[in-house]
Formats: sequence, C-alpha cells, structure tokens
Amino acid sequence: MPLLEIVDLKASFGSHAVLEDFSMSVDEGAIVSLIGPSGSGKSTLLRVLMGLLPIDRGSVRMNGRVVDYADKAALHALRAEIAIVFQQYNLFQNMTVIDNVMITPTRIRRWPRKDVERHAMQLLTRVGLADRLRAYPDELSGGQQQRVAIARALALKPKILFLDEITAALDPELVGEVLETIRELSSDGITMLIVSHEMGFVRKLSSKVVFMAQGRIVETGTPQQIFDAPLEARTRDFVGKILRH
Repeated sequence: MPLLEIVDLKASFGSHAVLEDFSMSVDEGAIVSLIGPSGSGKSTLLRVLMGLLPIDRGSVRMNGRVVDYADKAALHALRAEIAIVFQQYNLFQNMTVIDNVMITPTRIRRWPRKDVERHAMQLLTRVGLADRLRAYPDELSGGQQQRVAIARALALKPKILFLDEITAALDPELVGEVLETIRELSSDGITMLIVSHEMGFVRKLSSKVVFMAQGRIVETGTPQQIFDAPLEARTRDFVGKILRH
C-alpha cells in the first residue's frame, strides 16, 4: 500500500485548471521527483496536498486513509505526517538556529523540551551545522539557512518530506551544499516528494521521476527511462532541451 496516493485530482485557480486528472503514488522510503516546465503545476501540487489550495475533484489518501480537507481535525492530522520546505527559508530572525528548529515541536506540538532539544541537536549535526546552534539567521549564508529549514521540517518527524525548489533562491555556489545535505538524508530512508530543476540531482537521487506539463502527468518512470529513453514526445523535447544546456 502506498504511503501517499493521489487519485483523479483536479484543482483550479478560478476557471483555469492547474491540475487535471492527476493520479500518482509515493511508496514509503521512495524519493519521487516532479519535473517539467514552469507553470506545469509541480509546486501547486505540493500546496494542494498540504491543504493550502482547494481541491475541485479527486481524492488523496495518506496511509490508506482518505483525507477530508474540509475537516480541520483531518487536515491537522495530515499536517502532522507531512512537512514541507519552501524556496524561501522563512526563519525567525530573532531566534537562534536551534530555537528555530525547536519552536513548532515545543510550542505547537507540546513535545517535551528536553527531548526536542536533543533531537534538534542531532538534526543540526546531520545537516552540518553543529557549530552554528546559537547563531542567528542573518549570520548564516543562504545555503546554511536552507539547511536549518530542512532540519526544522525534520524536527516534526514527518512520514514524508516535501521539498519545493529548495535551491531556487540560492546563489549557484551555495546550491551544492544543500543538495549534498539531501543526498545525505536520503541514506536515512526518508520518504521525499521533490520539485526541482536540478536535473543531475534528480537523476542521481530519485527512485521515480514524474514529468508534468500543463497540469497533467505526461510520463512516469525511473530516472534512466525518463532521461535516457523517454516514451513521450513531450518528454523527449523537454529532456533534450535540458541536456543541451
């Protein structure tokens, strides 16, 4: 049974459908990457799944349970199982690194502070920031801030981690350190749904790649299939342009 299953999903902005007839699944421990041209609905999908945008039609199942997005309790339960990291770090500038990581588990979830602090220190060590626990965000590089945001998401112990173009706002020389952090985390068996334009990273890390265009899935396959032998002309066109640059 998939950890996350999406069936016949449709979502719109006004009269414009941004996702149409969208069905896919994410197995536990898998790393699924969404690729495609700008405006294809990749980031929109993550926001719909988080309940930040409404669904017109279709269903979402988490651990086999249908999510009722209109039910506040069901939405709260879903968000306890999913964490998302956006392009922007959204850190609290008046809090230290470790306090940024601890704030939601302690203040919202009401988990024991001592346990949360221990876990936060482990996570920050894992993302290479053990020496920056008491620093403030404006004392960090963009790459370091994004790694704090990743640790903050993982502090909630999600069943699945969403990564939404997390390197898009970074200077090119900082992209590598964030991608290396994700590679390290992938060895821990964390389930991930990734939106990324870093094709080399997608190819190396993903267990499944989903190519999207105009709010629909065009093709799904292994990285080798999608990048080396795509079946659909639209996929071949996209991959060909990417590989030429």
